[in-house]
Amino acid sequence: MQDVYITDLAVFLPNAPVENDAIEGVLGMAGGRPSRARRIILGRNGISARHYAIDPVSGAFTHNNSQMAAHAVRSALARANLPIAALDCLACGTSSPDQFKPSHAHMVQGELAGPPCEVASIAGVCTAGATALKYAHFAVATGGAKLAVSTGSEFASSFMRAEQFGPEPSTAQDAERRPLIGFEKDFLRWMLSDGAGAAVLRPYPNEDRVSLRIDWIDCLSYAGELPVCMYSGADLEADGRLRGWREVSPYEAVKRGFFTVKQDTRRLEQHIIEISVMRALQTIMARHDLKSTEIDWFLPHYSSEYFRNPLRDALIDIGFPLPMDRWFSNMVYRGNIGSAMMYSLMEELLYSGRIRRGDRLLCLIPESARFAVCYAHLTAV
Repeated sequence: MQDVYITDLAVFLPNAPVENDAIEGVLGMAGGRPSRARRIILGRNGISARHYAIDPVSGAFTHNNSQMAAHAVRSALARANLPIAALDCLACGTSSPDQFKPSHAHMVQGELAGPPCEVASIAGVCTAGATALKYAHFAVATGGAKLAVSTGSEFASSFMRAEQFGPEPSTAQDAERRPLIGFEKDFLRWMLSDGAGAAVLRPYPNEDRVSLRIDWIDCLSYAGELPVCMYSGADLEADGRLRGWREVSPYEAVKRGFFTVKQDTRRLEQHIIEISVMRALQTIMARHDLKSTEIDWFLPHYSSEYFRNPLRDALIDIGFPLPMDRWFSNMVYRGNIGSAMMYSLMEELLYSGRIRRGDRLLCLIPESARFAVCYAHLTAV
């Protein structure tokens, strides 16, 4: 296995940033009325701006998922001064493909008018982008590719426009009593946004600027132990079974909101820190003899600023303290872009000039859909 390096990164964020008070002007008002949970949820998650692939005047979509991913790939290859024709492997992860078939990665390849090459589509939620990076890493490490590109991209706004939602339930007081309780179907409207990121992977580093050597990427799923927490294209039955949209008529699926993105926020609160830190990180610490003193930069993809302090405290509890001056996050002003978030963090930090050769980076990518976690360890060279 040969060493693999992320030599270049790029992010594509569609249209101008949308601030909190302008969200319903772009997405519309569910049920024709302002959301009563909006300010509560936004006050907890800390996000002040995000991007949507929607024209704020006409309400029409300006990009789809594969187009955003293709924009990111073109920009990353341009930074590397490489033509699309040199591409050997393309691995694309997303939770919001434009269609069921063809696969997302093949549509991205089509948007690029890319050459014949190995293509892999990774389905999932936030960890899909990290898993795509791992696939591209293996393609280069094993000698199967000399130039690989991985992506994470999200078209979350396609699930979040007002016409996807009925009127809110009358439980706003619950959201005020506990910060993690929002409306199952309304909660994620104020959390997720659109965008794409891409990474260029090669078997040698840049000669004239910093690259990131991939030391390892570990992904752990706990779906065998834990129930569904976040879902779309289905509805959760009273007995806990997830009923897919194909099991009902198309009319019933639309009427019951199968195609909105829903989250059980109580399960999120109960499990996400425990799984991400108490379970996954302790396993990975033992596997790699990992110590917090060896980490110069911590890039956590948490979905909300609400989790920042609990995450810090959990790291301390397991003997892996990471002082906040080693943390890097841009979620507040770029938004939570799901599987693209890791690329957004790496891209901004890499080109900020703050990374020095020899710095070690630890990336955390948790996923609440049925609880999975990816950690990536990178070294600046």
